[in-house]
Amino acid sequence: MLKTKIKLMTDSVSDIGRERAEALGIRLLCMPVTVDGKPLREEVDFTKEEFYKMIDTAKEFPSTAQLTPFEILEAYLQTAAEGYTDLIHVTIGAGGSGTYANAEMARQQFYEAHPESENTMRIHLVDGRNYTATYGYAVAEAAKKLSRGADVAELIDYLEDWSRHAGLYFVPMTLKYVKRSGRVSAAAAFAGELLGLKPFCRIVNCKSTVLMKIRGEQNLIPKMVEVVKADMQPHTPYIVMQGSNPAIAQEFGAALTKALGYPPEQYCSIGAAICCNAGANVLGFVIKRKEESV
Repeated sequence: MLKTKIKLMTDSVSDIGRERAEALGIRLLCMPVTVDGKPLREEVDFTKEEFYKMIDTAKEFPSTAQLTPFEILEAYLQTAAEGYTDLIHVTIGAGGSGTYANAEMARQQFYEAHPESENTMRIHLVDGRNYTATYGYAVAEAAKKLSRGADVAELIDYLEDWSRHAGLYFVPMTLKYVKRSGRVSAAAAFAGELLGLKPFCRIVNCKSTVLMKIRGEQNLIPKMVEVVKADMQPHTPYIVMQGSNPAIAQEFGAALTKALGYPPEQYCSIGAAICCNAGANVLGFVIKRKEESV
């Protein structure tokens, strides 16, 4: 009987970061990003801090693109060549990117070209259902479980349970980017800036809603702490999301630590996908919600 050898794979929208992915044994596929007409690769051609500066000085609105079936197929072929029996591929949410569908296509192409591999290199696709650390945290935790001897079924059960419950909550500190990306109308953004209102947004299963509009930065952290306490499954890990202003993220983390009795699992810096829609100056969090997404 063939001995099981498992590989985890995800994309750079997970915001795990290339160095951490390598340390955890995760294969990271780096997403295409275009800035002022120049094609770049996240985690290859720039750091997050460099992108925060780039997005503010770009003449054209930066954009991200999905991974192609060919790129994903190349990763599948490489994984098979390395002798893995199982590949667990967790993608950016299918509701927000064509990458998951392209992964399905790549898997089909892989087995059409190599039918003998159906029993020797099994490809398991998991829909991350969201963006950034909302699934990236779970992939990193799955890698730790794998190092402790977890099997394929245990890993997939964990990843799918987390993705069904996880939610991304954030406040863009400026409305310039959400206005340009179309998330908020120009008129609403202008009124919000004039009145000092900031939208408190939630993304669950790639569906975005504005929970409330918060007036004044002094009210941001208290309101966000209230939502964490109301929505989060008690005593579960949580992640603080930060952008170009880590000082406010530290303040938020301290407030959450006091309110919940334990600190954030990590502080995660947002990558290009969130920056292109909300700007670099963002404050947010990821939690395991009481409600399961449908």
